[in-house]
Amino acid sequence: MVATFKSSLRERQHSLIQQLANWIEEQWTRQFNLSSYDIPENLGYVEGNLEEEKLIIENRCYQTTQFRKLHLELAKVGDRLDILHCVMFPRPNYDLPIFGVDLVASQAGIGAAIVDLSPVNQDSVLTPFYAQALANLPQIDFSRPRALPEWGKIFSEFCLFVHPHNSQEEKLFLVRVQQYLAIHCKISQATSPISAPIQTAQILTGQRYYCAQQQKNDKTRRVLEKSMGKAWTDRYVTQMLFNCP
Repeated sequence: MVATFKSSLRERQHSLIQQLANWIEEQWTRQFNLSSYDIPENLGYVEGNLEEEKLIIENRCYQTTQFRKLHLELAKVGDRLDILHCVMFPRPNYDLPIFGVDLVASQAGIGAAIVDLSPVNQDSVLTPFYAQALANLPQIDFSRPRALPEWGKIFSEFCLFVHPHNSQEEKLFLVRVQQYLAIHCKISQATSPISAPIQTAQILTGQRYYCAQQQKNDKTRRVLEKSMGKAWTDRYVTQMLFNCP
């Protein structure tokens, strides 16, 4: 098992990001037999400048029997922005959705919070095990739902994208992420690998489409390009954030 380690960066981030980052890594450590993942050179820890403020990016990556990459990214722009980005990429021989969660915080609070289990199989729908488990969760009504971007066709009907109105809604979002991840860990451990090459190829195609759509996120690109330049950003987005075999 690969031991996780404390992050000095997260200790300076928004409390919700700290709680979620700690909880995700605790679940990964408890639920899976983690092994190391080779992060591309010079992309694990990054420092730059954005509009005269320091940009810090810290990446943690692991792999398991079911997942080719468990990725947790934390980022901080001066005292202005705190970011958490997490994606669990299944291996192509496992018919599993892609778990993803993002938080963007400022001094005013959490501005954007999104979580989903995105299907990447041929039918682009969650399997009955996932659909039923998610549908059985108690309903949570957020006062400020947000519209998905144009490239967000990859997300499922259970995608939650909100602007939490207060600390109570922030806590409710954290609970919902914990529920999604608990369901994902339980089902993934009970899922057997696929032996049919055709089905594996279809899942890989779905993952490539997911990554291609995520790479269209102009907001992420603009922030990184202002600090690190276009060439570095292209490498980071395609090799670190949303790489696909």
